[in-house]
Amino acid sequence: MRTGIFVVAAQFPGREAGRVLADAVELVVAAEEAGFDDAWVAEHHFMSYGVCPSATTLMAVAAGRTTRIGLGTAVSVLSTQHPVALAEQAAMLHHLSGGRFTLGVGRGGPWVDLEVFGTGLERYERGFAESLDLLLAALSAERVSADGEFFRFREVRTVPRAPLRPLVACTSPASVALAAARGLPMLLGLHVGDEEKAAAVAAYEEQAPGVAVRHVAAAVGHVADSTARAVRELKESMPRWLGPGLAGYRPVDGRPRPSRDVGAYVDLLTRIHPVGSPEHCAESILRTAERTGIEHVILLVEGIGEHRRTLENVRRFGAEVLPLLRGEPGGAGSPPGGLSSPPAPVSG
Repeated sequence: MRTGIFVVAAQFPGREAGRVLADAVELVVAAEEAGFDDAWVAEHHFMSYGVCPSATTLMAVAAGRTTRIGLGTAVSVLSTQHPVALAEQAAMLHHLSGGRFTLGVGRGGPWVDLEVFGTGLERYERGFAESLDLLLAALSAERVSADGEFFRFREVRTVPRAPLRPLVACTSPASVALAAARGLPMLLGLHVGDEEKAAAVAAYEEQAPGVAVRHVAAAVGHVADSTARAVRELKESMPRWLGPGLAGYRPVDGRPRPSRDVGAYVDLLTRIHPVGSPEHCAESILRTAERTGIEHVILLVEGIGEHRRTLENVRRFGAEVLPLLRGEPGGAGSPPGGLSSPPAPVSG
């Protein structure tokens, strides 16, 4: 079982954005020390939900502070930046990190970002496939050119190049089909449970039979002495972040802003994800792997809202949950709950 952390750089009330970003890097360092396989960072703009506007930049800082842990973006938003420029950044990180970097990309949403960065709503609505194909070409080919609807330029040499195959965030049948058609692994979000994740994997396999990829599932992760306490802590803390954070999603056009019952959402997250005692967390992760076939999970660990407690959460997962997943000494010798042993870690 491959296990990572998922950092959104969540800005809880009263916290300064620069401090949140510095703490995000410290979380990656702590995850390496705790034995996690990888760490992933999300990109957001103009909102407190996440204050990291460049996941690649933060990963560059983290690469200089770590030596072993895998590093990834979950995700870099492709609709608001040039695919060739993103390919150049990813290639640099691949080489400068010693091959530890994995690029994750997503379509994003119809947010005001499209207006600010000048890419426009049309690029979001119609341009994701073209953007993704240009990104793939810029990562793999010695030279790249474009003559499409959204990108047109003469042939140029790609410097540097890197043998990267990005993950694609999939939140709809269309994005699943796009990832399957190109043989790229999916990143499935924390807002859906095992049943939806299993359905996405089944749809992918139906459209790309025989393609061997390793999908990644995001989940909320919070460990405490008891499951009741872990759930209670997140129900008390997460609404303070999610309320104003989710309100930061501003559509670029006149469509209604998406709304969500924050309390009900937190209740859902604590029910379907590894939130609980060490044994409960391990059982939840292994159960997801068994039900979905996804053997790589990344855990959003910031739900408690205090940096000291978040560091404690990372360290407890490393000391008390990861051994249970791996059947290591100190982890009761085998996975909990009678579930089958997970496979050995795989590359990102």
